[in-house]
Amino acid sequence: MNEQQIKEKITNEFYWFHKHPELSFQEYETTKRIRKNLEEAGIRILNLPLETGLVAEFGSGNHPIVAIRCDIDALPVTEEADVSYRSEHLGCMHACGHDFHTSAILGAAYLLKEREQDIHGTIRVIFQPGEEGPSGALKVVETGIIDDVDAIFGMHCTPLLEVGKMGFIDGPAMAAVDAFHIVFQGKGVHAAHPNKGIDSIVTAAAFVGAVQTIVSRNMDPFAANLVSVTHIEGGHNWNVIPKSTLIEGTTRTMTKEERKRITARVEEIAQSVAQTYGAQAEVTWKPGPPALANDKTWGIFAKQVAKEHQFEIAPMEPSLGGEDFAFYFEKTTGYFVQIGTGLSYPNHNPKFKVDPTALYPAASYMADLAVQALDTLHDDKGNK
Repeated sequence: MNEQQIKEKITNEFYWFHKHPELSFQEYETTKRIRKNLEEAGIRILNLPLETGLVAEFGSGNHPIVAIRCDIDALPVTEEADVSYRSEHLGCMHACGHDFHTSAILGAAYLLKEREQDIHGTIRVIFQPGEEGPSGALKVVETGIIDDVDAIFGMHCTPLLEVGKMGFIDGPAMAAVDAFHIVFQGKGVHAAHPNKGIDSIVTAAAFVGAVQTIVSRNMDPFAANLVSVTHIEGGHNWNVIPKSTLIEGTTRTMTKEERKRITARVEEIAQSVAQTYGAQAEVTWKPGPPALANDKTWGIFAKQVAKEHQFEIAPMEPSLGGEDFAFYFEKTTGYFVQIGTGLSYPNHNPKFKVDPTALYPAASYMADLAVQALDTLHDDKGNK
């Protein structure tokens, strides 16, 4: 396919993906569509134990090995965006731009197929499931396909930048994400006789206030950390003090040490507050991805390729949002870039949308980034 054919193809595929969103680990039709497109282009697909998502490969199969990745799942959001290709699945929407990622990386795959003779080593293209769910990146890692990868690159669309701009964050870029689930167990009693019970709501309320002191009093004030309580549920009647009250929330940290410290303090405060009020606390954690830290050397390289593709470089601030691409950095090194898709409502908003004209530039950039990274690794004999 020539450039114009690829542009038209991936734009049409973007419309299809947007109209047919699927939630994490339910991306069966999405995967079928990706597979069909790759097979029709004669692109080889690796045989891996993935129910959804897939990995394509180009080149010799030998080192050096570079990977590029996109995510393919949608969110449980009802779309309100003013576009002609709105979601046809009520309550499900590509509100984070994974349809854009999928289409752009599909375009990168087409371009890599066209220049496979220029690939001196191996390039793997990962269409990853479940980024919004419980860490789909781990499903890919568990296949072993990342074990021998020398460098991996990913991208995310951003509504903070116009088309033609790219954002770069060297070092810590996105936060480790953990969720806590705490049940304060007291003693239920009639609201008129609180002295005969143990008030789980008062206990939970005391915890909500106390837990906010972790960031303000236990952590470095120059560091980026966060504790948010997002769900409180206790009681069903106006005249009954409930036996138990549930609290849920999230912590966000940028280093392993901060992650360990905040986790310990949340548990300590929950137990100490419960003891103070005569209650009990049951604390459960749901760990998410680690913090994402970009390699600065690969950042210099990625910015240079961006300039070659006429992108305007836009420095961006680190985010306390999470990204399971970070799991890949536990196995190898690389860089995660932000690609401008036009100013819009924020990610996860029902009115979020991207400008499809950003698709081909993103595809061309990611394909060239992979090829040039291989050349760099080859020249350095894999010692980058």
